[in-house]
Amino acid sequence: MNSAADCEACRWVVPAATAGGPAWMPRLAFHPANRGPRGDVLLVVFLRGAADSLNMVVPHGEDAYYRIRPSLAIPRPNDRRAGAALRSLDLDGFFGLHPALAPLLPAYHAGHLAVVHACGAPDESRSHFQAMELMERGLTNLHGPASGWISRHLASLDTGNYSPLRAVALGERVQRSLRGVVPASALQSITDYHLGGDPQATARLQAALATLYAGNDPLSEVGRETLAVLETLAGLGADRYDSLLEAHYPDSDFGMGLRQVAALVQAEVGLEAAAIDLGGWDTHFGQGSSEGLMAGLLADLAQGLAALHADLINRIDDLTVVVMSEFGRRAAENASLGTDHGHGGSLFVLGGGTEGGKVHAQWPGMEPGQLFGPGDLAVTIDYRDVLAEICLRRLNNEALGAIFPDYSPVLRGIVRPRA
Repeated sequence: MNSAADCEACRWVVPAATAGGPAWMPRLAFHPANRGPRGDVLLVVFLRGAADSLNMVVPHGEDAYYRIRPSLAIPRPNDRRAGAALRSLDLDGFFGLHPALAPLLPAYHAGHLAVVHACGAPDESRSHFQAMELMERGLTNLHGPASGWISRHLASLDTGNYSPLRAVALGERVQRSLRGVVPASALQSITDYHLGGDPQATARLQAALATLYAGNDPLSEVGRETLAVLETLAGLGADRYDSLLEAHYPDSDFGMGLRQVAALVQAEVGLEAAAIDLGGWDTHFGQGSSEGLMAGLLADLAQGLAALHADLINRIDDLTVVVMSEFGRRAAENASLGTDHGHGGSLFVLGGGTEGGKVHAQWPGMEPGQLFGPGDLAVTIDYRDVLAEICLRRLNNEALGAIFPDYSPVLRGIVRPRA
């Protein structure tokens, strides 16, 4: 724990306007002496329901894609039969983004966004429950550790950070990936993280807790840090957080959650890992093409991530965002103008340490002999390769065997080592 000389780790520090965030924002320092260096702040965005990666990152250079998706395929970038706003946005001559993902293009062209295609897990169940369970635990089968992969990362890397906000789950409950020996705080709203509503009663409770935690023992030190964080968060309501002018978060739960992540990052309250979900991706019926149900989900995702990128551009070299889903969808559209459960999907990585501006893929193809199982995109890159590389190179954690037991990851060059 903190040494006596470092016992003021919970002191208020009022930053100058040039320190990287709005001048109003209080900070708490959680950097005890003689500890290993922290890595990036990690944010994992999970798209619940199995997002259709083939319409997110469109293989417009693949003729088979258009043959087996006559209604749902996103038009090629040069297809003049479709309006310009309905065409895919070319990335490299073969892949393109869905037009609703246009807000992500600035991050992509800045080299801060990478796409990993034909990526996924070895699980072939096509069951949402099992696939999410395995992916969030980072396992090949259900017989491994019950903890989540992010929790095992935090447990295996001692950064000397005892902030109660080291790990944060945005939402009603802690995501499976964050469950384990390292406690994670579930926040629906920063303004909900407080001691009480009545100011006088709150003041009395704070005074009582301050007395309780006045000792020199480790529990008292953690208690004092917790009280200091509570006091900090009392001034960090999302309605009071001063986002940068370029950051336009969508008016949605997802947008509000990302805005609160930005507030926590800027306030430096010890956040190392956060998780947030975006649901609704099980598009069996009426999925839509360039417009429709899925396009609306993609717009929320893209606007939120673009706002976060703009808001934290001053800290982008210390941020890694992963966007993932439990599996992809069937390559061919179904009779209900939707897509059924598939296999291979895609994964996005956003951050200053990303080898961005490119699609990382070992493309398997979509011709009949190239599809996997009942007609799915094959998995050629295990999702754990990407996550393990992030843990090693961006989070300063070499304990990959503890994080992903019984798996030997292959480094794919998707992120760079921290300087």
